[in-house]
Amino acid sequence: MYRNFKFVSIKNKMAVLFILSILTPILIMFINSYISSQQMLESKYTDLLEDITRQSNIRIEEFLGDTKKISLISSYGINSYVSAVSQENYPVQNYLRNASQSNENQATQLLMNYIMMKERAFSVYIYNLNGGQDLLVSTNKPVDYTYHPRNEKWFRDFLASDDITRDLPTRIDLQTKQDNNWAIYHLRKIFDLENGRLLGVMVISIDIDFINKVNKRLQDSNLSAFTIVDENDRVIFNSDYSRINRPFNEVFPLKAKINKDRNREVVQSEGKNYILIHSAFEAHNWTTYIYMPVDELAVERNILLRNLWMMGIALVFFALISSIYLPNLITRPIKQLMKNMTLVEQGKFDNLPAVRSNDEIGLLAMRFEQMSSELKQLVERIYLEQEEKAEAEIRALQAQINPHFLYNTLNSVKWIASMQRADKIVEMTEALISILRYSAKVENRMVPIREEMDNIAHYLTIQKVRYFNRIAVSYQLDEQLLDYEILKLSIQPIVENAIFHGIADHEDGTLTITVTASGDSDIAIRVKDNGIGMDEDAALALKQRLTESDGQPGSIGVFNVHSRIRRVFGEKYGITFDSTKGMGSTFTITIPRTKKGEIEHA
Repeated sequence: MYRNFKFVSIKNKMAVLFILSILTPILIMFINSYISSQQMLESKYTDLLEDITRQSNIRIEEFLGDTKKISLISSYGINSYVSAVSQENYPVQNYLRNASQSNENQATQLLMNYIMMKERAFSVYIYNLNGGQDLLVSTNKPVDYTYHPRNEKWFRDFLASDDITRDLPTRIDLQTKQDNNWAIYHLRKIFDLENGRLLGVMVISIDIDFINKVNKRLQDSNLSAFTIVDENDRVIFNSDYSRINRPFNEVFPLKAKINKDRNREVVQSEGKNYILIHSAFEAHNWTTYIYMPVDELAVERNILLRNLWMMGIALVFFALISSIYLPNLITRPIKQLMKNMTLVEQGKFDNLPAVRSNDEIGLLAMRFEQMSSELKQLVERIYLEQEEKAEAEIRALQAQINPHFLYNTLNSVKWIASMQRADKIVEMTEALISILRYSAKVENRMVPIREEMDNIAHYLTIQKVRYFNRIAVSYQLDEQLLDYEILKLSIQPIVENAIFHGIADHEDGTLTITVTASGDSDIAIRVKDNGIGMDEDAALALKQRLTESDGQPGSIGVFNVHSRIRRVFGEKYGITFDSTKGMGSTFTITIPRTKKGEIEHA
């Protein structure tokens, strides 16, 4: 089916793929950047302006908070220039009680200290309600001693209220002779510390120029747009003082109402779009506004678009170059590898041209070269294997014939012995045939304990004849456990060991074989003899060997049986023994209760 399609080389496919994979993202990125550049710039400047307004509010309130602390400390605090032993440690309180020259000098020096701390950003007026003179302290502006604010509405409202302190929005400071002296007032009532009587009112006049100082981060174009309004939306600060006390809607007329729930929005004023940021004060019922024309972002937007064009042109140029060079670089070793494959198809396996590439293609070529070499060896080996196959079949046939020949020969011996009434020979021959058949079975390595015990019985039949019936055998078998499985030829080496090393030289040797339960899930098979036993050193050496030995290849001795059981059933199973010199030995095989097929399945 695929042969109906026109062949297109990998090089051409990669060239087209490179061009499309580079140009397509460039086009998408260009369009998306063009559309979103305005939004990104608006977001950037909005975040910046919002941060400036928030930080400005914090610094303004910190300044007002410091002023509040100064009014508290100066009204009730201790003058650091007065001796600690002096009783006159409340200069302002003392002055309001007695307006003597000494008290005036101490109070004035105290207030001057606090004014100098704030770099002359404010003046302090103490209006005496105890019948004495007022104390007016200002370092950089001439004081008008003829002005008294007692008839001003703000002063009367403050006295009539329950407030201890109050901040008043921007107003002209009439206590100085300087024109256009806009200030924010901080008011505090001063009570007598002895009887709680109202002694006077402290007014701290804060020059609103301090707001310009905290807004050093603002550019000149944004200073005029930075505006603070009170709860009635009347301007209480703007760098253009002529706008103070005017409604904000006159200073910045809007077509729609400001959404107070949003800190930022784009509004329209006098036909132009503006980014408007507003942030409320925390401790005062004031709001800060800052606005910037959207058109001011056009300069940076044009720079961004110019950079996008330059980057797009550079990427297109790169795409064209890479679409020519890279496919050729990649496909050159592939073409050489294809030529090598053609040579292998023609039967040439050696001395293939080298494929020079230090990447995956080079590794593929190296593997192909190894494969071709191995393929040559495989072809040569096939010829040899074909010749060896016939010989192997002949040897396998002979291996099958030899056991049958041995069985037939033994049966003939058995028949001749039966004819001559040699019963012992017949018995030994039958036992030997059974042992050989049992040993020759290769189907399973696991057998029921019952079959293993039958094999032991045949083995002992032969040994009894050999030792002239000097061996007595006793069986104690739990019939319920004989159908559980054990490794083939596990008990016979233990029995053989007991005969050869234990009771072979005894006239009345006794061998006891028991199969009993061990715990709830294990079986214990014990082979006990009354032979010569082992001394303590020999027993210790044997236990050490059982601990360390993994069995010898081809061995069917005690160590091999122990190692096989541990490998199949686990480390806690195997062979243990007890032996006493002159009193015989007892070897115990411990295995789990295993039904037919469980080990093979596992």
